[in-house]
Amino acid sequence: MSKKLKVGVIGVGGIAKTHFPGWLQSPHVELAALSDIREDVLNKVADELKVPKRYTKTEDLIADKDLDIVDVCTPNMYHAPLSIAALEAGKHVICEKPLAPTPGEIRKMIAARDKAKKLLMTAQHFRFDGRSQALKAELDRGVLGEVYHARSWMLRRAGAPTTPGFVLKKHAGGGPCIDIGVHILDLTLWMMGNPKPVAVSGITQDRLRKRKGAFSNWGGPIGPEWDVEEFASAFVRLANGATLVLEVSWLLNHDTQGEDMQMWLYGDEGGSHWPSNTLYKTCNESQQHMNISLKRNPHNTEPHALECVKFAEAVATGAPSPVPAEHSLDVIAILDGLYRSSAENREVKLEY
Repeated sequence: MSKKLKVGVIGVGGIAKTHFPGWLQSPHVELAALSDIREDVLNKVADELKVPKRYTKTEDLIADKDLDIVDVCTPNMYHAPLSIAALEAGKHVICEKPLAPTPGEIRKMIAARDKAKKLLMTAQHFRFDGRSQALKAELDRGVLGEVYHARSWMLRRAGAPTTPGFVLKKHAGGGPCIDIGVHILDLTLWMMGNPKPVAVSGITQDRLRKRKGAFSNWGGPIGPEWDVEEFASAFVRLANGATLVLEVSWLLNHDTQGEDMQMWLYGDEGGSHWPSNTLYKTCNESQQHMNISLKRNPHNTEPHALECVKFAEAVATGAPSPVPAEHSLDVIAILDGLYRSSAENREVKLEY
């Protein structure tokens, strides 16, 4: 493709700053338009990036006939309507995680994608980390055999975002489940080969934020306006007989200085740990245990940027979406099931 694809980004603060380098590095695209409701912020960022087109109304960017790709970087509750509008306008869409806060919204996004015959991708950047790529390559060649259990967590100690876009359900759709749980859950299911989830038993908690003087290292005192969870755990049954245990928190009294994100996979031929990328093997014949350290898959591109580069490449070459929306539907089905299980105090079956 000789003509460069033109990209428009909706929402220029926060996570969008990690996307811009990818669009600027890609040989396939040109960063052509930006949109944000804050005109002063919009102009500042557009001036820095030398982007000519600036829109304070998202509908104007989506209607721009020159654009080929729309990158949605808004709070969670706006992902589905903006992405669907962009697909209906004939654009390819990459959307920040979560693709949407509910399975129903994602089904609508998939239907809009199929009708438009365009690509839709969730920006799950941990898939593009060199450590993830190295471990996935080993798992795909069967180094663990059949994976029958996983343990995954993403935990922070007093590390809650405190802005309304994260702590009010009307904007975020949920707390750490939706914010950071999608990261480790997507990564774990992907490593396991994306088996279908069939049932969830889960619980949510909001104990620590209610304690006198509760605070976050990320934003000072925690106010009373929160209406999302601060902690959640779940036991997930998968269609192939495997199981998965998930833990997520913003405020847990846990031994970490920042963020503790880990994944353990257990198969009949061995186990593995991410992000240390260690394989654990046992030779029954010699009764020996072996720990094998993988080398990081070498690339120089930061994962947030690389996901944009790979999406642009897929659009330009006609390849499939690097992160199919169906994978995100499974992730959100689990988290939605976790919320329902906690509310109903029972295991729930997933039918979607």
